[in-house]
Parts: sequence; C-alpha cells; structure tokens
Amino acid sequence: MAPKKTSKQTTKPKAAKAADPLYPSRPRTTGIGGAIRPQGRDLSRFVKWPKYIRIQRQRAVLYQRLKVPPSINQFTKVISKNEAMTVFTLLNKYRPETKEAKKQRIAETAADASQGKKSKKTADVITYGLKEVTSLIEEKKAGLVLIACDVDPIELVMWMPALCRKMDVPFMIVKDKARLGALVHTKTAACVAVTSVSAADAGQLQILKDLALEKFNNNADLVRKWGGGIMGLKTMAKLEKRAKAMAVEEAKKLKSLGRA
Repeated sequence: MAPKKTSKQTTKPKAAKAADPLYPSRPRTTGIGGAIRPQGRDLSRFVKWPKYIRIQRQRAVLYQRLKVPPSINQFTKVISKNEAMTVFTLLNKYRPETKEAKKQRIAETAADASQGKKSKKTADVITYGLKEVTSLIEEKKAGLVLIACDVDPIELVMWMPALCRKMDVPFMIVKDKARLGALVHTKTAACVAVTSVSAADAGQLQILKDLALEKFNNNADLVRKWGGGIMGLKTMAKLEKRAKAMAVEEAKKLKSLGRA
C-alpha cells in the first residue's frame, strides 16, 4: 500500500503589534472578587441598604433623639460583665430540671411510694415566668430577682422594679432574655427569681443581694434620670453657635450698661 501524501502548510509568523503605553493591556479576571473596589475608598454612604437595615438604623437614631422617661430608661443600666459572670455562675447550680429528668424523678418517686419509702427532698431551683415571679415578690419569698433588659414589649416588666422596691426585694437588670432563657431551658425568659440556696452558697447570695440593693433598689438616679434627648452633630453645632452668639450679645448689653 502506498503511503499517504502529507501536505504541510507553512504558517507565516504574525507581526506583533506595538504596545500602546497609554493603554497597557491587562488580562481580564472573570473570577469572584475581580471587581473589588480600590482600598481606602468608603462607599458605604452610597449603598442602598436593605429595608430592614434602614429601619434598624432609623430606630437606633430615634431612640437617641426621643426623651425617655426614667421608668423605661432604667433598663439601659445593666450590671457589668464581671458581675453578670458571678451571678450566672451561681444560678447555673440551681437550674430547673429538664423534661427527661422530671419524668425520671416522677418514676422514681412512684417506685419509692409503692415500696413505702420516703420520697427525696426536692432541690432548690430558680423560678421563672412572670406570674410565678410576681407571686414570689408579692409574698416576699424571692431572695433575688433578675430582669432582662431587652423584653419586648417593655410594658411586660416595666412595673416590676417598682414592685421590688416597694416589697424590699433585691433585683438586678441583666443582659439579656436569651441568657436568662438558657438558664431555664427555654428560648427566652423575661425574669427569674432565686428563693433559696444551699448553705455553701448563702454568703455569695448575700453579697449579690447587697450589690443589687446598692445599684438598683436604693439608687435614686434610676427613678429620676431621663434618657435620650441626644441631638445630631449638625443640630448640636447649630445650638452651640447660637449659645455663643447669645453670650456675645449679653456681654455687649452689659458693657453698654456699664456692668461689664
């Protein structure tokens, strides 16, 4: 069989174009992040943010502008991080039992009762829920009450500090309802109350009671001091300028009367 004829075409080399120094060629990047803005240029002011973000920011500004009465403003004064750690460390020892633990305890109690044995004494646990905590405060059985600072609507617990002051029950305002809820195995909790603790923790509870009485129950500023009323930068500058102008006018007036 005769071999196949191969026809090779000779390709001429293309002449390279001279690069334009004004417009240098750069390879196009089509990957994610190829259109990153230059560093040091803040364009957040020109972004059209989602509606829920705009509402959040407008609400925060409105809370600064409006004057807030003392009964609501007191919920912005919470205990410090270290104090909160001490409180929650103590309360962690007295968390209520879970559903599974309760079922097991009831089964064991029933078994003991059928055999004629005495049931074990129930352990001290913290109480939660508005109705239960309110009853304990009214009966003066609550040793320490913790109220969340971010309850919504705030009217649910707005009256509770006044009731605690009237009944001489120590109370604290803490962050936040989710942390209180984690104590009692729920998503959130508006308030919790400690009725009694073991003898080993009695001294620690007394220290916390004294702290609550000092910072909240006997603190006169909490029931007198209004919140909010913070104006924007432009308004503050305008008011300052007006005050300076009035001071200059007053000085001129006193000088003309010979009292300066």
